[in-house]
Amino acid sequence: MSIKKILLIVAVVLILGGIVVGTILHGQASVTKVATGKAVHQDLISIVNGTGQIKPKTYVNVGATAFGRITHLYVKEGDHVKAGATLATVESVQPQATVAAQQAGIEASRTDITSSIAAEKTAEANIAQGKADLEQKKLDYGRAESLFDEKLIAKQDYDAKKAAYDMSAATLEQREAALAQARAQTDSLRGHSNQAVASQRANFDALDKTISRAPFDGLVTNVPVREGETVVVGIQNAGGSTIMTLADMSVITAEVKVDETDIVNIALNQPADVAVDALPGRIFKGHVTEVGDQALLRTTGLSTTQSTTGTEEAKDFKVVVTLDQASDDLRPGLSATAKITTAHKPNALTIPIQALVQRDPAVEKALAENAGKPSAGAASNSSTPGHKPQPAQGVYVLQTEHKKLRAVFVPITTGVTGATDIEVLSGLKEGDEIVTGRYRILRTLKSGTPVKVDNTVEAAGDTDKS
Repeated sequence: MSIKKILLIVAVVLILGGIVVGTILHGQASVTKVATGKAVHQDLISIVNGTGQIKPKTYVNVGATAFGRITHLYVKEGDHVKAGATLATVESVQPQATVAAQQAGIEASRTDITSSIAAEKTAEANIAQGKADLEQKKLDYGRAESLFDEKLIAKQDYDAKKAAYDMSAATLEQREAALAQARAQTDSLRGHSNQAVASQRANFDALDKTISRAPFDGLVTNVPVREGETVVVGIQNAGGSTIMTLADMSVITAEVKVDETDIVNIALNQPADVAVDALPGRIFKGHVTEVGDQALLRTTGLSTTQSTTGTEEAKDFKVVVTLDQASDDLRPGLSATAKITTAHKPNALTIPIQALVQRDPAVEKALAENAGKPSAGAASNSSTPGHKPQPAQGVYVLQTEHKKLRAVFVPITTGVTGATDIEVLSGLKEGDEIVTGRYRILRTLKSGTPVKVDNTVEAAGDTDKS
């Protein structure tokens, strides 16, 4: 065989190879490259995040209960105190003097009561004497009356005995009245004494208010005053001086704000993991104990009922997470993030969230049925008079038709939403391969479109740049 024939054969082969390669490349150019995933069963957890700060469940501002200068502060910030411990004292010269004066008055009234009781006993003794004397005069008067009837004594002697008897009776009545008067005097003195004792209790209360005591075991978190400063008591429209803030750190909470779009999923007793910025790597377990009813404006923190502006803006709701165990490392005001588990579905059928699209099922069905045919049929179907688009949630499932891979829209119903996956309640089965990206492709993808699976990272980067 000559060299010319060999070269001719090689040239023909190269031409035919180029034609084949060109045909293949042309066919691939009309196929859309897509990233895919599969519907799988797995445990699905739905989590809502909220940011806020650590707060004790119970804390009080220990305010001034007496006017005066602070004479001593017994604690400082960061100290742990027991219930009833003395925290601070205010000058108490006047209350102490009032108590001393009142105590002297009480002692004097008690002495008067003792004297009055002695007078009662004297009056009782006088009555006893008067009764004995009256009995004697009664006997003398009886004998004189008998003798006078028998004409044995003179009328003068009889009148004298009778007068003596009447005088003794009158004297007894006088002494009985004196006893009643003495007893009334004693009762009066006792009343005054009781009044003085009651007033003394008020004086002791005023003196006791110069001493600030801890209402419960807790941590001193703030002491805004110093020894020597003068504090005042609050009145109707003005607050009094705050001596210190005491927090009960036995029950600690994380007060966080949750976006208004997530608050509907929050319920009491849902478990939560709390992370504190100041303690990296540590997670504190807790549960939801309070869900706010008032929306809070994100810019001002005020509730919508307190705001006077009508500007629409993002809103949050307050959620309180109580930690299951307290820790001495936690301090009020530390920044915290709570991850609240709102739902947990074991062995749920799930798909990636990014695979979800909104489409009109009627239009997508028409497109799938007319795949490979002139587009006029699908177009005329979608523009049928009276047809109103009814978007539904669904995914594109890969199906093989006539050895060609196509993406077909399938409506689905969903359930719990996780961080990256969502639960499928109906419309798919395990193992179904669905289109998950890229976003630009999913945005314009139509049912029946020929596709090619390309899950390479390089392809994803090139597609996203296009």
